[in-house]
Amino acid sequence: MGGKCPSRKVKKRRFSHKTARRSKFLLKDILFAGSFAVFRSNYFFFFVFVLSLAEEAAKPLPLDEDLPGMGQFYCLHCDRYFASEDVRDEHFRSKRHKKRAKQMSGPAPHTQIDAELAAGMGMPDNGPKLMSF
Repeated sequence: MGGKCPSRKVKKRRFSHKTARRSKFLLKDILFAGSFAVFRSNYFFFFVFVLSLAEEAAKPLPLDEDLPGMGQFYCLHCDRYFASEDVRDEHFRSKRHKKRAKQMSGPAPHTQIDAELAAGMGMPDNGPKLMSF
Protein backbone atom coordinates (compact mmCIF):
# COMPACT_ATOMS: atom_id res chain seq x y z
CA MET A 1 0.00 0.00 0.00
CA GLY A 2 2.66 2.51 0.23
CA GLY A 3 6.34 2.92 0.26
CA LYS A 4 8.71 4.31 2.78
CA CYS A 5 8.20 7.69 4.29
CA PRO A 6 9.58 10.40 1.94
CA SER A 7 11.50 12.06 4.76
CA ARG A 8 13.54 8.87 5.32
CA LYS A 9 16.10 9.21 2.56
CA VAL A 10 19.44 7.51 2.11
CA LYS A 11 21.20 10.78 1.33
CA LYS A 12 20.85 11.91 4.92
CA ARG A 13 22.51 8.76 6.27
CA ARG A 14 25.40 8.66 3.82
CA PHE A 15 27.91 10.66 5.87
CA SER A 16 29.18 9.99 9.35
CA HIS A 17 28.76 12.60 12.05
CA LYS A 18 32.43 13.57 11.94
CA THR A 19 32.51 14.35 8.22
CA ALA A 20 29.20 16.19 8.40
CA ARG A 21 30.50 18.47 11.15
CA ARG A 22 34.02 18.96 9.79
CA SER A 23 33.19 22.09 7.78
CA LYS A 24 31.93 23.80 10.93
CA PHE A 25 35.29 23.39 12.65
CA LEU A 26 37.31 24.32 9.56
CA LEU A 27 35.38 27.57 9.19
CA LYS A 28 35.90 28.40 12.85
CA ASP A 29 39.65 27.73 12.53
CA ILE A 30 39.95 29.98 9.47
CA LEU A 31 38.11 32.83 11.17
CA PHE A 32 40.27 32.51 14.29
CA ALA A 33 43.55 32.55 12.39
CA GLY A 34 42.33 35.34 10.11
CA SER A 35 41.71 37.64 13.03
CA PHE A 36 45.43 37.63 13.83
CA ALA A 37 46.62 37.70 10.22
CA VAL A 38 48.20 40.71 8.56
CA PHE A 39 47.19 41.00 4.92
CA ARG A 40 49.56 42.57 2.41
CA SER A 41 50.10 42.64 -1.33
CA ASN A 42 51.57 39.57 -3.02
CA TYR A 43 55.05 40.99 -3.55
CA PHE A 44 55.39 42.38 -0.04
CA PHE A 45 54.05 39.17 1.47
CA PHE A 46 56.56 37.07 -0.49
CA PHE A 47 59.40 39.37 0.58
CA VAL A 48 58.37 39.17 4.25
CA PHE A 49 57.97 35.38 3.98
CA VAL A 50 61.51 34.98 2.60
CA LEU A 51 62.88 37.27 5.31
CA SER A 52 61.00 35.37 8.01
CA LEU A 53 62.47 32.09 6.77
CA ALA A 54 65.98 33.58 6.88
CA GLU A 55 65.42 34.95 10.38
CA GLU A 56 63.91 31.66 11.49
CA ALA A 57 67.05 29.82 10.45
CA ALA A 58 69.27 32.46 12.07
CA LYS A 59 67.68 32.63 15.53
CA PRO A 60 65.38 30.10 17.18
CA LEU A 61 62.19 31.06 18.97
CA PRO A 62 62.29 31.34 22.76
CA LEU A 63 61.78 28.03 24.57
CA ASP A 64 58.35 27.46 26.08
CA GLU A 65 57.65 24.20 27.89
CA ASP A 66 53.88 24.56 27.54
CA LEU A 67 53.90 24.54 23.73
CA PRO A 68 54.43 21.52 21.45
CA GLY A 69 58.06 21.09 20.44
CA MET A 70 59.10 23.62 23.11
CA GLY A 71 57.66 26.36 20.85
CA GLN A 72 60.39 25.97 18.22
CA PHE A 73 58.31 24.88 15.21
CA TYR A 74 55.72 27.57 14.41
CA CYS A 75 53.51 28.24 11.38
CA LEU A 76 52.91 31.96 10.96
CA HIS A 77 49.96 31.58 8.59
CA CYS A 78 47.96 29.14 10.72
CA ASP A 79 49.14 30.35 14.14
CA ARG A 80 50.06 26.80 15.20
CA TYR A 81 52.99 25.12 16.92
CA PHE A 82 54.25 21.67 15.93
CA ALA A 83 56.10 18.92 17.77
CA SER A 84 58.93 18.58 15.24
CA GLU A 85 60.28 20.01 12.01
CA ASP A 86 59.06 16.98 10.03
CA VAL A 87 55.50 17.49 11.22
CA ARG A 88 55.68 21.20 10.38
CA ASP A 89 57.03 20.47 6.90
CA GLU A 90 54.22 17.97 6.37
CA HIS A 91 51.76 20.69 7.44
CA PHE A 92 53.29 23.11 4.89
CA ARG A 93 52.32 20.63 2.16
CA SER A 94 48.71 20.35 3.35
CA LYS A 95 45.73 21.86 1.57
CA ARG A 96 44.64 23.68 4.70
CA HIS A 97 47.96 25.55 5.01
CA LYS A 98 48.06 26.43 1.32
CA LYS A 99 44.53 27.86 1.53
CA ARG A 100 45.47 29.98 4.52
CA ALA A 101 48.67 31.26 2.85
CA LYS A 102 46.70 32.16 -0.28
CA GLN A 103 44.07 33.94 1.82
CA MET A 104 46.72 35.97 3.63
CA SER A 105 48.46 36.96 0.41
CA GLY A 106 45.19 38.30 -1.04
CA PRO A 107 43.51 41.65 -0.47
CA ALA A 108 42.82 42.93 3.02
CA PRO A 109 39.49 41.91 4.52
CA HIS A 110 36.58 44.34 4.72
CA THR A 111 36.55 46.58 7.80
CA GLN A 112 33.96 48.86 9.40
CA ILE A 113 36.03 51.97 8.55
CA ASP A 114 35.96 51.03 4.85
CA ALA A 115 32.18 50.62 4.97
CA GLU A 116 31.65 54.00 6.62
CA LEU A 117 33.91 55.79 4.13
CA ALA A 118 32.14 54.11 1.19
CA ALA A 119 28.75 55.20 2.54
CA GLY A 120 29.94 58.80 2.94
CA MET A 121 29.87 58.65 6.72
CA GLY A 122 33.56 59.37 7.20
CA MET A 123 35.18 62.48 8.58
CA PRO A 124 33.68 65.63 7.00
CA ASP A 125 35.93 67.52 4.62
CA ASN A 126 35.42 71.20 5.44
CA GLY A 127 38.44 72.45 3.53
CA PRO A 128 41.60 74.00 4.95
CA LYS A 129 41.51 75.65 8.36
CA LEU A 130 41.23 79.40 8.29
CA MET A 131 43.01 81.70 10.67
CA SER A 132 41.11 82.21 13.90
CA PHE A 133 41.68 85.03 16.35
